[in-house]
Amino acid sequence: MNFELSQEQTSIIEAVQAVCNGFDWAYWDRLDVAGEFPHDFYKALCEGGWVGVAMPESVGGAGLGIQEAALVMQTIAQSGAGMSGASAVHMNVFGLNPVVVFGTQEQKQRFLPPLIGGREKACFGVTEPDAGLDTTKLKTFARRVPGGYSVTGRKIFISTAQEADRMLLLARTTPLDQIKKPTEGLSLFYTQVDRSKIEIRAIDKMGRAAVDTNMLFIDDLFIPEADRIGQEGQGFGYILHGLNPERILIAAEAIGLGRAALNIAARYARERVVFGRPIGQNQGVQHPLAQAWMQLESAQLMMLKAAWLYDAGKPCAAEANSAKYLAAEAGHNACQTAILTLGGMGYARESRVERLLRESYIPRIAPVSPQLILCFIAERVLGLPKSY
Repeated sequence: MNFELSQEQTSIIEAVQAVCNGFDWAYWDRLDVAGEFPHDFYKALCEGGWVGVAMPESVGGAGLGIQEAALVMQTIAQSGAGMSGASAVHMNVFGLNPVVVFGTQEQKQRFLPPLIGGREKACFGVTEPDAGLDTTKLKTFARRVPGGYSVTGRKIFISTAQEADRMLLLARTTPLDQIKKPTEGLSLFYTQVDRSKIEIRAIDKMGRAAVDTNMLFIDDLFIPEADRIGQEGQGFGYILHGLNPERILIAAEAIGLGRAALNIAARYARERVVFGRPIGQNQGVQHPLAQAWMQLESAQLMMLKAAWLYDAGKPCAAEANSAKYLAAEAGHNACQTAILTLGGMGYARESRVERLLRESYIPRIAPVSPQLILCFIAERVLGLPKSY
């Protein structure tokens, strides 16, 4: 059993870090205050080929696995970019997996090269105000019309919709009362964001101001039939195919975020002198930091195991969900511990850890709550009765 990263993986980390070195902490501080999307950072990653790290070589990607994609995302978050940097590219790295797996050759050639090259950006349109995590209850409806579909409905918590050129959209094509199973009758589309038919309202939020989060109001949006991915009515299954990779990448980002905060806190504890000694000499300061490190390392192992299983084509739902849960909790704890280590300075913007703490809530909340992950493990792994 070998726990070492390969030479190729180490080279990936070094190359991505080199890109991130061009965008220092001050850059992300400024964008967080201004609420501006990191366009030049995104462009630099695309020029390096990192957005297409897990895309097929036939469409311009690197043809690597989720392990490598996770290392890319972790390096971004750990560099100081945090979730502001990771979320700017997150959807575009993994989100079009359903197109890769279920799209036609024509669709792959039409959709993927512009994404990989940075000429287009994508957003993910699934969550709705009245459905939440109960995806089968989506109300956005795609009605058959000549040449395609007319879509009307609402979506919420849609990241990067302000910047996106296209959207991966899940909508109901058969009414719920006309199907045998609630997972049937949902169809998946990858189509243009037509702002004459989609009103996009930004949601003011606690953190990650550099990457927009939005409410979408869709009114009679025409989607050509050529933009439907796979068969009509099978979209729920296509979306499920991308859930495990997303959980793995979110885990990697949370670990990177926690490590960034822990590095700041450990440096401060070494340098800050009170009562004639570094505060890091006190066990009351040492122990929480040591515990945070151990939690992050444990989450890292589960994340890498889940990524390895996925790339090997093996079942990984339990591991991917566990990695997301463990990493989100560890990342949040590391950020909180960093704040408390710095004391009053931890509450000040100039320390940077307050931004990381605000962003650490994102991997805890999204894309699935910690409570539902616990239910999943209890029911699917331990065989306990379904609780909801």
